[in-house]
Amino acid sequence: MSYLRFFGTIAVSTVVMFAMMYLNTYALDHVWFSQTRAWMALYMGGGMAVVMLAAMWSMFPSAGKSVAALAVAVLVFALGLFMVRSQATVDQISWMKAMIPHHSIAILTSTRADISDLRVRALADQIIETQRREIAEMEALIADLEGGSAAAPDADGG
Repeated sequence: MSYLRFFGTIAVSTVVMFAMMYLNTYALDHVWFSQTRAWMALYMGGGMAVVMLAAMWSMFPSAGKSVAALAVAVLVFALGLFMVRSQATVDQISWMKAMIPHHSIAILTSTRADISDLRVRALADQIIETQRREIAEMEALIADLEGGSAAAPDADGG
């Protein structure tokens, strides 16, 4: 296996993982680009490259190139992890765009969980209502801060 093919496979897998992170949002309109999720995909791709290189070490002919590839993978992992933990590139709009899918996950799980206890169901319903309201508020703030017309928050949030 060539190193170029290996890293190409890792790159494609990283992009696929990034896209898959949105599969658990409640509604399609809750999918916003998230720098945080992009950094998470990057460190997952780096981590996957480290594991795969270690598992397939004997398949690569050059020890020197393998060590260099491992160093690149560790560096990518460390960069992604640092960026996720520091949130260094995340401003107020990026933060809201990351929070909308996050809140949407709470709606999905609270809506679809098999909850029979009335107290737990009341809590889940409260979470659904709160998350929808907060999504609508964030969408209105994003529109306003990006220079668009600041629409009034949609009460049902999607």
